[in-house]
Amino acid sequence: MKKETQILPIDQPQALSLAADIIKSGGVIAFPTDTVYGIGASAIDEDAIDKLYQVKGRSQEKAIPILLADLEELAQITPTPGEMVGVIMENFWPGALTLILPLLAGLPSNLSPTQTVGVRIPDFDLTRELLRHTGPLAATSANLSGQESAHNAEEVRENLSGKIDLILDGGTSPGGVASTVLDCTKAEPLILRTGPISWQEIIRAIAE
Repeated sequence: MKKETQILPIDQPQALSLAADIIKSGGVIAFPTDTVYGIGASAIDEDAIDKLYQVKGRSQEKAIPILLADLEELAQITPTPGEMVGVIMENFWPGALTLILPLLAGLPSNLSPTQTVGVRIPDFDLTRELLRHTGPLAATSANLSGQESAHNAEEVRENLSGKIDLILDGGTSPGGVASTVLDCTKAEPLILRTGPISWQEIIRAIAE
């Protein structure tokens, strides 16, 4: 039996509190970001992360990235980054850049099949306010695996209604393109997915 998926404007009073309650009880929500719509569950709840994989139809061989509200939360997810990675964060967070970083021991094992995880701070005030209510979210694009990313709440509803608990409607996502992914776990950073932030921009920031 499908669950009923509620849809609320993200700026409606009580919407973020409701979203936080759902996350804390192990549920899955959808929400806008600066790139595309995402679906998320608590990054510290192994059962909720399993639900996220099931909703999306995603292989557990693929890691689930983590969204943070602020840089101060980074210590909950990964060890203190080196100087070069710190420069990249300073230049591009909040923003459309996901960094692959070492994963702290003790976090749910189903976040990633390796000891690394993608981390990002979105450049969208309402998303960051949501994250301040929920804490770090394991989050991936709000679509079924292999399908196009969702850019608005209606596209999320068409694909995921009945599978998730809540859709927060924030209009059309302003970016429309998934984030650049940069592996920062080796001596030299490596782009794994091209996106809004180019390699040339990253190199310039490191060189300054």
